[in-house]
Amino acid sequence: MKIKITHLTSAHPRYDTRIFVKICSSLAKIENYEVNLVVADSLGDEFKNGIHIYDVGKLSGRINRMFKTTQNVFQKAKELNSDIYHFHDPELIPIALKLKKFGKKVIFDIHEDVPNQILAKPYLNKFSKYILSKVYAIFEDVTAKRFDFLVTPTSYINERFIKINPNSVEIRNYPILDELINDTPWNQRDRSVCHIGSLAQTRGVLEIVKAVGLSEVKLELAGNFRPLSLENDVKALDGYKYVNFHGFIDRIQVQNILANTKIGLVTLHPTDSYLDAVPVKMFEYMVSSIPVIASDFPFYRELLAGCDCVLFVDPLNPNEIADAITTLLNDDTLAKKMGENGKKSVLQEFNWDIEEKKLYRIYESLV
Repeated sequence: MKIKITHLTSAHPRYDTRIFVKICSSLAKIENYEVNLVVADSLGDEFKNGIHIYDVGKLSGRINRMFKTTQNVFQKAKELNSDIYHFHDPELIPIALKLKKFGKKVIFDIHEDVPNQILAKPYLNKFSKYILSKVYAIFEDVTAKRFDFLVTPTSYINERFIKINPNSVEIRNYPILDELINDTPWNQRDRSVCHIGSLAQTRGVLEIVKAVGLSEVKLELAGNFRPLSLENDVKALDGYKYVNFHGFIDRIQVQNILANTKIGLVTLHPTDSYLDAVPVKMFEYMVSSIPVIASDFPFYRELLAGCDCVLFVDPLNPNEIADAITTLLNDDTLAKKMGENGKKSVLQEFNWDIEEKKLYRIYESLV
C-alpha cells in the first residue's frame, strides 16, 4: 500500500522551483509514495512528473486568499486523507494545526524569515512593522513546536527553529545538476549579463539597470515586478535601452538565458531578510559556468570561500556593479576560469543531490 503525501500551498505557483521541481519531484521518484500537490491558481487539475496536482481555484485579494483560499485548501487536504502533509505558506498554519488534531503527520516548510521580511515592508510605518513582526514571531514560535518536522532553507533560520523544535532540518535551494548544467563554448556566448528572479527594489533591480547603462552592456532581465508599479520606474531609467525584458519565464527559458550569457547578477540589498539568505539563482549561475557578481555580504564570502567564482560589490552602488561587469567582460580568460570554478563547486558541494538525501531521511523517519 502506498504512503500518501500531500503538499499544500495557497500562494506559490504550481511549478514553484523549491516545491514542485525539487521537493515533490524528488519524492515522486520513491516507488511506494503517492505524491499530491494542492495549489490555488485556477489552472485546473493535472498529473505531471508523477505528481497529482489539485487546483482549488484562485480568488482575488489578499484577504480572500488568507481566509477563503486557505479553507479551500483545507477541504481538499481532508478529502485526500493523506498520511503526511507538507505545507509551504505561513497562512496555512491554522489549517495545518487542524490536520494535526486529526492525527496526521505534518511538516512545516519555512521558506523565509517572515519576521524580518515584515520589518522590510515599505508600505507599513515603523511602529506597525515592529508590532506585526513581534506578534508573528511569537505565533510562529508557539505553533512550530507542534509540527512533526520543520524544514528551513538556511542555517540562520534553522538556528532559530532548532531551539524550538529539535526536528528542524536545513534543506537548501541548491540547483538540480541535470537541469541547468551546460557546456556552451565561451566564445559562443553573448557579451551580456543576466538577472533572473523576482524584480523588487530590495533585490537591486534599479541599481542593475543603472549599471548596465553605465557599462553599455545588454541585460537579460527575467521575472515579475513586485510591486507592478516598479516596472514603470525601471523603464524610465536611461539604462533600460540595454534591457531585454522577458517577464516571467519557465525553466527551459531559464536554461536558454544561462547558456548564452557571460555574467549572473545577485545584488540584493543588505536587508535583514537577505543578509543570511541563500539565493538559489547564485548557484544556478555557477552551475551554468558563468561568473557571479554578488552583494558583498559576510555570509556570501564565508559560503563561497575558496570557490574563486564571484566578484563582490556594494549592491547600492551602480558604478561599482558596472566596474565589475566591465572587468569580467574585458577579460575572457578570467571570466571563463571563474565560471569553471563555480561549476566545479556546485558539482562538488552546492547541489540538490545532497539536499535530496536530507529530505528522504525526514520522510523515512515519519513513515
